[in-house]
Parts: sequence; structure tokens; C-alpha cells
Amino acid sequence: MSHDDEQPARAWRLVLETIEADLLQGRLGPGDRLPSERELASSLGVGRSSVREALRVLEVLGLIRTGSGSGPTSGAIITATPRGALSSVLRLQVAARAFPFDDVVEARLMLESAVVERLAADPDRELDDVWDLLRAMDAPDLSREEFLALDQQMHGALAEATGNAVVAATMAGLRTSVEAYVLDGAARIPDWEGAAAGLRREHRAILDAVEAGDGAGARQLVRDHIAGYWARVGMSPSR
Repeated sequence: MSHDDEQPARAWRLVLETIEADLLQGRLGPGDRLPSERELASSLGVGRSSVREALRVLEVLGLIRTGSGSGPTSGAIITATPRGALSSVLRLQVAARAFPFDDVVEARLMLESAVVERLAADPDRELDDVWDLLRAMDAPDLSREEFLALDQQMHGALAEATGNAVVAATMAGLRTSVEAYVLDGAARIPDWEGAAAGLRREHRAILDAVEAGDGAGARQLVRDHIAGYWARVGMSPSR
């Protein structure tokens, strides 16, 4: 590769590193607008094509949103909800086999076990959203896909209930990263109605243990619930 070939790659990375530094040092934050492509190119001494490439990467990662034209919605704006970035990175890493499936499942077991244990110990926990989702899962005419979407939301709501944004974002990323495996596994279950009834019972048992303040019980139940699903569909992690 020639020196000239390396320059564009270095240039767009320079743009990324500059924006990253501004975020880390508080010069930029959610809702702030980035300088225009022309201003970034001029201040950093790079071509506008390099700026556009860096902005495309940031948008794919969910860190910015861009609008065309002029006015308050134009240009690139730092998003207020960077959780999508983490979900995207984890999903892509799993798809590229950079993170083994077993590691993702084990990470979810560890994290979600800690979530229910913490909620069980918190007398001020608010679980109304979780119970609402469980009741929604009782609808008799749900398809597998609809049921599993509600299931995903329910587990996400548990993480949200901790009040810890990093835990909630990580949980969302872990669940999103194995979504295709979950759907594929569900399609292999011959008695879906029976399986769904079992999942409902397990969900309620977990919530009942949390509400009773039984952290150890909730922890074991959630581990059995997650590991049991993968065993049922023939995709048990190797450890």
C-alpha cells in the first residue's frame, strides 16, 4: 500500500479521534451540533470526503444523527441516547464471530443474575412496567415473534428498573446480539404453546422472588430460565 493510499484512512480516523476527545472532555454532549463538514475539514486539515466517512461511521454506531438542508434539524447532532451504538457493536461483533456465542450467553447470565439480585434488595424498586409486559404476554393470539419481542422488552425493563444506564445499555446489546439465534431456536420448538406457557410461569416466578426480596432465589430462577431456553432449542452453551 502506498503512502497516498494510507492518508485517507488516517484522515477519517483523525476526525473520529477529535470528536471522541471532545466528547470525553465535555466540549461536546448529547444534543450538541457538530461543526459543518467544511469547518471540520478546514480545522483538521483533511478532505471533506474524510469528514463524510467519519460521520457515516458515527451515524451507523448511533452516536450522531444527520439531517439535510438548513435549519435546526440540519447537520450532525450528537444523540442523547447512545445505547443503540452499544447494541450495534455487540450485534456486529457476534455476527462477525469476534465474540463467541457462548461468551455472550454467559455474560448475559452473569449480568441478569446481578440485575434481579439487586432489584430484590431494593425496597424502592418499581416493576410496574415489567408486570405490564408480562400481562401483555398472556394474550392468546400472539405469534412467536410477537411473544419473543415482548419477552425481550420484559428483560430490558428489568435492567432499566435498576436505574443504571450502563447496565440497561449492556443488557440491550447482549439481547439484541443473539436475537436471530432466539428466533431461530423458537422456530424449532414443535409445541410452541406449551413452551410459551412454561416461559410465562418462569417469568412470574422470577418476579415473585424479586418482589419477595429473595435475591438468591431470583438469581437461580433467572439462570435456570435463560439456560433452560437454550437447552430446549438445542443450543446450550458449552460451559
